[in-house]
Amino acid sequence: MNPDWKNWLLAEHATFEKDTDIVFPSPEHEGDQRIYPIAHLGVLTVAGSDAAKFLQGQITCNINDITDIKSSLGAMCNPKGRAITTFLLVKNADAFLMILPQELLPSVQKRLQMYVLRSDVSLTDSSDDLCLIGLSYGAALPGESPDFATGREENIVINFQNRSLIIVKADNARKFWSEQIESGFQPDDSAQWRYLDIISGIPWLTAATSEEFIPQMLNLDKLGGISFNKGCYTGQEIVARTHYLGKAKREMFVAECETLASPEPNSIIVDEGADTEQGIGKVLCAQNRKNSCKMLIVLHVSDTNTYNLRLKDYNQDKVTLLTV
Repeated sequence: MNPDWKNWLLAEHATFEKDTDIVFPSPEHEGDQRIYPIAHLGVLTVAGSDAAKFLQGQITCNINDITDIKSSLGAMCNPKGRAITTFLLVKNADAFLMILPQELLPSVQKRLQMYVLRSDVSLTDSSDDLCLIGLSYGAALPGESPDFATGREENIVINFQNRSLIIVKADNARKFWSEQIESGFQPDDSAQWRYLDIISGIPWLTAATSEEFIPQMLNLDKLGGISFNKGCYTGQEIVARTHYLGKAKREMFVAECETLASPEPNSIIVDEGADTEQGIGKVLCAQNRKNSCKMLIVLHVSDTNTYNLRLKDYNQDKVTLLTV
């Protein structure tokens, strides 16, 4: 995170519980308009005359579909078709901005660098130069598919559902933030942006869940993050085979439970209706808000779509699916 931007947020009464968890005092009044500083995601810039061709051979989405007005979710896979990271890919002139979890950015950059060879491609961690700011305008419906329409004014604006993700140059972040506050937006905790991503079904990975799931298990096919006609990329054979043999045996769902502690990634979920205590799913990510916890979970698909779920190691808390 840019140190000047961090210091300015501190002056605006933000508290950093850790580098990626930013908390503000409770809003002074009710209202739907909220503004969020986002530090748990970083920006990897892929530039150079061969950038598009290079990325086309490494990611699940079709680089030719990424334009000045359209961004896309996608994944980078290992040779076994397991997602190393998910990302949001944005075109910026002749370069591409890969927005991905900050904790995975160094390892993703290192792995991509192995494939550059003699290509005219540069990989730059731009997380200190570009700030990410979220805006929300109202309540979202769990599981409502996002559409990442992209616009450019003074900043890059990615609109989806009832929210916008803004990519702002560091020296313009303070001005943008102040303008939004003046127009009625209230600062809110970064954790609440993660909560909104969860109920939107956006599958961000962590170090614990990296290389655990193929992209279809994360619903990236339903979210437009996989192209099945773009040609070869690392892991493509496994991803394509799963597609053409039928739907994946595991899928991602939005769920909730009444636990006071957010379950850790890869926490086991069991089905009380089954004859075994063996888990039928795992927690991808979770975030508490008020008295409930929203989660993205990856489950073995039931032919009947009936489940009686609970968290195995969290006081047997019942898990309720919000999307089926």
